Amino acid sequence: MQAVLDLIPLDIGLILANFDRFMWGVWMTLNLTFLALLCGGLLAIPMAIARASRHPVLNPMVWGYTYVFRGTPLLVQTFLIYFGLGQFEAVRESWLWDPILSSAWWCAFIAFTLNTAAYSTELLRGAIIDTPKGEVEAAVATGHSYAARMRRIILPSAFRRAIPAYSNEVIFMLHGSVVASTITLQDILGVGRWLNGRYYLAYEGFITAALLYFLIVLAITRLFRWLERNYLGHLAPRDSEAPASPQ
Repeated sequence: MQAVLDLIPLDIGLILANFDRFMWGVWMTLNLTFLALLCGGLLAIPMAIARASRHPVLNPMVWGYTYVFRGTPLLVQTFLIYFGLGQFEAVRESWLWDPILSSAWWCAFIAFTLNTAAYSTELLRGAIIDTPKGEVEAAVATGHSYAARMRRIILPSAFRRAIPAYSNEVIFMLHGSVVASTITLQDILGVGRWLNGRYYLAYEGFITAALLYFLIVLAITRLFRWLERNYLGHLAPRDSEAPASPQ
């Protein structure tokens, strides 16, 4: 076994000795990413409805919000929250400073949530607008109010059809979570950077981080494929039945 390890141009023993740190980084990455996706998704639902219904007041406000957060890098947004808000004395003296805005984790969580909410809003808005007219007309014909149509017909249909596109947003958010390592958080990349810096290495930390991200993305992809098969199977093209042969 040692002979095999000697042939690998990486210090595998050093990686294994510090693998518990990488597991902590995995926990930090998944915790931060999926909590942000959950909260961002909940924020996106009412904003997507406002955008799809073209509410005269809310629609321009939501459009402005999504335009700003989709038009600027996540790194800049995180820096503005983590480094920028502390420059204002009113913020430092507010009740939000000590428990929340002075914490790197909370600043990253807020930035990630607002960012993914902007992308999810536009994604869900498109799915709502693309709801087949027949479904909406059938709901109107059966006496459903607008709120009932949205709750029972439009949103469930939009959620199902948004699954393939939302899988990309989940993966993008996971990849974007590496920003957390720039504000002192020990996520997967943060641990990789620590390992390289601590032992003066060039590749071991980054390659280990890359493999861990690859495995997580593989699991996410498999999960969304399962969701597509179960919730979008009825939309898949079906082979037409062969015509019966003449007797």
